[in-house]
Amino acid sequence: MDLALKIRSLPTSPGVYLYKNAEGEVIYVGKAKNLRSRVASYFHEGRWADAKTGTLVREAADVEYIVVANNREALALENNLIKQKQPRFNILLRDDKTYPYVKLTLGERFPRVYVTRRLRKDGSAYFGPYFPTSLAYRIVDLIHRHFLVPSCKVDLTRYHPRPCLQFYIKRCLGPCVKELTTPEIYAEAVRDVKLFLEGRQTDLMKSLHARMEQSAAAQEYERAARYRDLISTVEMLQDKQRMASADSDDADVFGYHFENQMLAVNVFHMRSGKFVDRREFFWEDLPAVASISPVPPVFPSPAVGTDPAFEPGEFFSALLKQLYLGQPYVPRQIYVPADFEDRAELEELLSDQLEQAGARATRVHIEAAQRGEKRSLIDLAGNNAKQSYDQRFRVLKPTAQLTQEALTEALGLPELPTRIECFDISHIQGAETVASMVVWQNGQMKKSEYRKFIIKTVVGVDDFASMREVVTRRYQRLRHDDKPMPSLVLIDGGLGQLHAAAQALESLEIINQPLASIAKREEIIYVYGQEDDPVVLDHHSPVLHLVQLIRDEAHRFAVTFHRKRRQIRDRATALLQIPGVGQSTTRRLLEHFGSVRGVAHADAPALSAVVTRPQAEAILAYFRERPDP
Repeated sequence: MDLALKIRSLPTSPGVYLYKNAEGEVIYVGKAKNLRSRVASYFHEGRWADAKTGTLVREAADVEYIVVANNREALALENNLIKQKQPRFNILLRDDKTYPYVKLTLGERFPRVYVTRRLRKDGSAYFGPYFPTSLAYRIVDLIHRHFLVPSCKVDLTRYHPRPCLQFYIKRCLGPCVKELTTPEIYAEAVRDVKLFLEGRQTDLMKSLHARMEQSAAAQEYERAARYRDLISTVEMLQDKQRMASADSDDADVFGYHFENQMLAVNVFHMRSGKFVDRREFFWEDLPAVASISPVPPVFPSPAVGTDPAFEPGEFFSALLKQLYLGQPYVPRQIYVPADFEDRAELEELLSDQLEQAGARATRVHIEAAQRGEKRSLIDLAGNNAKQSYDQRFRVLKPTAQLTQEALTEALGLPELPTRIECFDISHIQGAETVASMVVWQNGQMKKSEYRKFIIKTVVGVDDFASMREVVTRRYQRLRHDDKPMPSLVLIDGGLGQLHAAAQALESLEIINQPLASIAKREEIIYVYGQEDDPVVLDHHSPVLHLVQLIRDEAHRFAVTFHRKRRQIRDRATALLQIPGVGQSTTRRLLEHFGSVRGVAHADAPALSAVVTRPQAEAILAYFRERPDP
């Protein structure tokens, strides 16, 4: 059916519409109170006069729609379809990892705790969000030290011959080794962790007191002392622990700076009336439909870096939906720089979402303040967004400390990285397979620590087996010399190389070693133990630049070594052309004289010390005819 005819036949009901191109790919998703009116508005004369913003209309070959009962349902469905289809003309929150949560993996035989930014329906319990980000890591560290529930990546579906270091320093109950703990003791610790994370300190204290008295009565004084120490810890932290609360003065404040089709957004997180954290978002080359709305904005609001081609209301309408819909926690006050048409519906939807989650004060208010203290907060966020814009897009080099902190947060490292060792495998058509290891230490490449490896045990082309061999050899030697492990082991490659390196470390009983890989084409970083949640960084990120720098240096070093080996091999073929000289003789000559040139310049007595006299005479005769090999 002709597109114009199809648009005229659309219903006047509320719903969601999906524009498709000639290949059937969804290129834009929108919602409407009146489908026919909204979709037709795209084609009104003058609406898309600008060449860039007319791209959507020119590419649209078909439109589909879904009718819903009301505008609120349309709003929720639109958000789900945008996240699912990722249409290129919609404003997309590329990094859907929002705020840090603590994840308790209740579906596992021996549950563990992790810090995560992505919520999944996997049977785990999620607690948070936490502000600032470091608070989530401090809470998980406290759980390790006092409740002895780990975050390790060990396979706990089977038993291992001995525990890792975490058990010996009393940060884990040791469920990986048979008879170090029992399922009942571990389950008790997990129940305590769950009560602690749920904020049910009163119930936790009662349970701990009862168990302490029971252990003391049974003369199990060591266990009673442990319960006593745990009670003391919970009491001490009861006032200090700050989880995202349901207070009415919790607020998120948004500000932005737009320039040259690039956008920086800052979010200030206010909890209990105090500033606790700030988050940055960045967009480049915003889609054309983000610039002009098919309906006029309710009222635009000026901001630093305002451009007449950028409509902030439409942008923040899309951003707030992707940030908050489906999240277990939403602040009760949200301040944005500009109003938008579906603000009331979004307020109701978020309020209902909180009510279903069991929150007490469930009303969410979204306000585009124009004056007063709230406007001052929005302007302050806008000024910070300008600084973020300059830092990201004007290529102001961040300090090494900031980059290390960002790397720690992005990869979930237990501490700031001071030493990174990176491995790469190099070969051409399976010949002369070699590997390299380069070292980044305290902000710079440390060339004196670089290492070269000739693959010895792998036949043919097998990058995974080669990686296993190299990682095994490196860290077997490191343990033999009693030297510390690096802050991070980085692998040049994808999941296959990452798992090969992990197998090598496991064979050496090296556990909980931070390990990651970076895929070449996609530039996606996989962290071992979190492969289903890869780290995707935009190409301006200083963290990505650092990882790429280390990876590229490892690749350069490996290729240089491989090229040198290949040249030696190719030169050695000259010796194989001499009658009576074979592979083993060639190898002895090169080992003794160092090169083909050294063999060519050797005299008869020197050659006779390595090979037989007939072979020496043949070599001398060969190079007399070819004086410069």
